[in-house]
Amino acid sequence: MSHPVDVHVGKRIRHRRWLVGMTQQQLAEAVGIKFQQIQKYETGANRVSASRLWDIAAALDIQVSFFFEGIDDKENVGATGRLSDDLIGDKEALDLVRSYYAIPENQRRRLFDLARVLSEVA
Repeated sequence: MSHPVDVHVGKRIRHRRWLVGMTQQQLAEAVGIKFQQIQKYETGANRVSASRLWDIAAALDIQVSFFFEGIDDKENVGATGRLSDDLIGDKEALDLVRSYYAIPENQRRRLFDLARVLSEVA
C-alpha cells in the first residue's frame, strides 16, 4: 500500500508536468529513466528518492519544496483539500492554466483582473 506522502508527491509531479506541457516520456528522458518509472512515481506506487526528486524538480523548473506543498503536518497527510485535488485531476483546468501562463505577463495580468471581476458578479 502506498504511503500518503508518496501519493501526494506523485500528484504534484503529474500536476507540474502537465502545467509545463511535458509528457511522461520527455520527463523520463530529462531525468535519465524509463517513462514507466515516471508513471509509478505519479501514482505513488514507487517512492521517489531525494536525488531523483531533485532531478525531477530541475527538469520541471521548480523548487523541490513544490512537491510537498499542502502537507502541513502528520495529521494532514493526504488531506490536501478538495479543490486542489479536483484541479490536479481535471485536465481541462490544467489546460486552462497552461494556456494562461503561455500569455505574455502584461496581458495575463489584465486577463486575471477581468476573470476576478467576472467571478465577483457571477
